[in-house]
Amino acid sequence: MSRHLDQAPDQAPDQVSGPAPGRAPDVPQGLALLRTKTELHAYTAPGRADPASRTAVVMTMGALHEGHATLVRTARARVGAAGRVVVTVFVNPLQFGAGEDLDRYPRTLAADLVIAAAAGADAVFAPSAAEMYPGGQPQVRITAGPMGERLEGASRPGHFDGMLTVVAKLLQLTRPDLAFFGQKDAQQLALIRRMAHDLDFPVEIVGVDTVREPDGLALSSRNRYLSTAERHTALALSAALFAARDRLAAQQALYARAASGKHPQARAEALSKMGEARAAADAAAVAHAGPGGADAVRAAARTVLDDATRATPPLTVDYLALVDPADFTDVPDDHRGEAVLAVAARVGTTRLIDNIPLSFGAAP
Repeated sequence: MSRHLDQAPDQAPDQVSGPAPGRAPDVPQGLALLRTKTELHAYTAPGRADPASRTAVVMTMGALHEGHATLVRTARARVGAAGRVVVTVFVNPLQFGAGEDLDRYPRTLAADLVIAAAAGADAVFAPSAAEMYPGGQPQVRITAGPMGERLEGASRPGHFDGMLTVVAKLLQLTRPDLAFFGQKDAQQLALIRRMAHDLDFPVEIVGVDTVREPDGLALSSRNRYLSTAERHTALALSAALFAARDRLAAQQALYARAASGKHPQARAEALSKMGEARAAADAAAVAHAGPGGADAVRAAARTVLDDATRATPPLTVDYLALVDPADFTDVPDDHRGEAVLAVAARVGTTRLIDNIPLSFGAAP
């Protein structure tokens, strides 16, 4: 589910997650607004009976933006005109811990319907918490396991249990052939894939690349909380990731030169004897280049984040981690293969996350 959700102890479920009071929102032409499980079942049943029609689901907590629209457009492209794309809008109280922003999380259903329709959705399922959790919070929940206790799970205990519980429930309710999630929430995506695999959910989990603002900031419904000065500081998250990516690319370019050149160490020594210091240094770097070290990549990102901790307003870093995408454990310096560089930080009262996938080349 695209974002972070435990119910405030003094609030009833439908007070927390139901629609804002007032008249029902206008529904764009061609879009079905479904508020109950009965309505959802009636809507999806014909598609399940037609083997030529596939159903895709995009799960959100509302406050839709271009990142969500990209998910919907990608889903539409995959299922085609004959398929169905269902967007779920539900602020899941199980995902929010004590002191988190459940109460102020934006509820913008009317605007969400417009965005979903324009992106190609056929239906929006927007239940209340009372509809999703009749009788109160569920007694039986999905447990995220060890991967769910790392990084975001360590910072937000129980968050991933709540997220997986609602995702499993929505998969059961919508019965999709495909479910689309953003790469921006990389640990969430990895856990959903693991759950679908381990529990034999008959659905293809599709990850979609992170969508960014022109200045590099990853799109998030929480960006609206940032002041101009806070947003400037927040750009350190993407800048740190890009610095790490560039450092890895530079290391791998040197390694490629070393692998393709003849006797780079002898060339470096000859240039040094001729007094060509800069050329000799370059040749020596090529001669000793490896395929790219994880520690140097981490360090490049850390330098950017450290600078931002001295900015006004300052960045408060929660974590910076270079991890294996299969289990989100830290990778060693000599890691080869895929990795995810993930960062979480707070600017003012707003907590943001970001990540970037990286590929470390093979050793000779």
